[in-house]
Amino acid sequence: MKTRILVVEDEHDTLELMAEVFEKKGYIVEKASNGIEALRAIKVNEPDIILSDIFMPGMNGMELLDNLSKEYAHIPVIMVTAYGTIDNAVEAMKLGAKDYITKPLRFEELTAKVERITQLSSLIKENEFLLNKLQQKYDFTNIIGKTAKIKDLLELVRDVAVTNATVLIRGESGTGKELIANAIHYNSQRMKRPFIKVNCAVLAESLLESELFGHVKGAFTGAIKDKVGRFELANGGTLFLDEIGDISLKMQSQLLRVLQYGEFERVGGTETMKVDVRIIAATNKNLEEAMEKGEFRQDLFYRLNVIPITVPPLRERREDIQYLVSHFIEKFNKIYGKNIREITPKAMSILKNYDYPGNIRELENLIERIVVLNRGEVIDVNNLPAIVPSGSQENGHLNTEGGLTQAVEEFERKLILQALEENGYNKVQTAKALKINRSTFNSKLKKYNIN
Repeated sequence: MKTRILVVEDEHDTLELMAEVFEKKGYIVEKASNGIEALRAIKVNEPDIILSDIFMPGMNGMELLDNLSKEYAHIPVIMVTAYGTIDNAVEAMKLGAKDYITKPLRFEELTAKVERITQLSSLIKENEFLLNKLQQKYDFTNIIGKTAKIKDLLELVRDVAVTNATVLIRGESGTGKELIANAIHYNSQRMKRPFIKVNCAVLAESLLESELFGHVKGAFTGAIKDKVGRFELANGGTLFLDEIGDISLKMQSQLLRVLQYGEFERVGGTETMKVDVRIIAATNKNLEEAMEKGEFRQDLFYRLNVIPITVPPLRERREDIQYLVSHFIEKFNKIYGKNIREITPKAMSILKNYDYPGNIRELENLIERIVVLNRGEVIDVNNLPAIVPSGSQENGHLNTEGGLTQAVEEFERKLILQALEENGYNKVQTAKALKINRSTFNSKLKKYNIN
């Protein structure tokens, strides 16, 4: 879409020349000879940018700018002023003008300023659009569930979001802890500021320290330049520390200092950095047990646990499974161009009675697989993969209808899921616990579509 520019100039020749220059550059140009005409033109068709002279009869540029600041503050304005009247241009900048240029006009400079501001305005509009999309995505109404537990959870999250309190989200893997963290941030006063995420479990201690606090050039081998840490990136916004229960005691003490005083030093640096960051942490670990073993600091726990939020596992909210299933079918219908219209009562009953060790994440992956492989418009029992055996809920046995191979695969997949849960979904630890090498383990994860 072409950029629309409104040129406001009382000198006819200058107005026509400016219009010609911008039309050649591909702009749609509207013209006005004073502020009154400009306001009329804006009401009919809002421009993307306004270029206005200061001294004009009727309504001058400063009066026009004052009017624009009340109703059209979102439209960027560049003021044109004669040499020797720079004070007026400075005053215009204080009133909200984005830039100014002096006469006699240098058209290369003028078009450069217009292009720069146009690009900046496009970025601002794009950012506002994306922020709006994120707010819609993480609106409370998009957290699916009608059980009492979910209603109580949403009420708590609504109350917490508008504060700056530190939040500790607890729950099993796959329950939606990150979704809750997103909802808190994008419904808070910090929504227009950064939301920075760190998974504490996937980084070694030395890497995590650099990731969180940054480092200076030469701090260690490979530190070839200064690096800004996540705390600095999140300044003014929110930092989400996922898997907080996996950090070392040394990192815990460093984190405690930031929570207490809002300050830290980069790795290898001496300058103390100050930040204003809201902390949301999450874990699937039993922190009380970790404190008893001396693996987690009590003082840090109390700092994090200002507002505790517990996300229930899916097996404790089975009534919500039907709503989640409908949501995921609709989602994957759109993604894969499918037209699945319904799921049979028996198939839904089986899905509702399964325990889902991987919680909502497992259910989502399961429905995606069903939708991809389904060639019709109805999901029935025979469309359910072996992970949800039709007979296991009633009699406690594996489903043998598919033969020995399918029953063995079903058992193996359930065993892997159980081992993953017991080892905090750490693939290296799980492979060791199952006494198989990592390549074999990764092949089985791929085979059974375990994310």
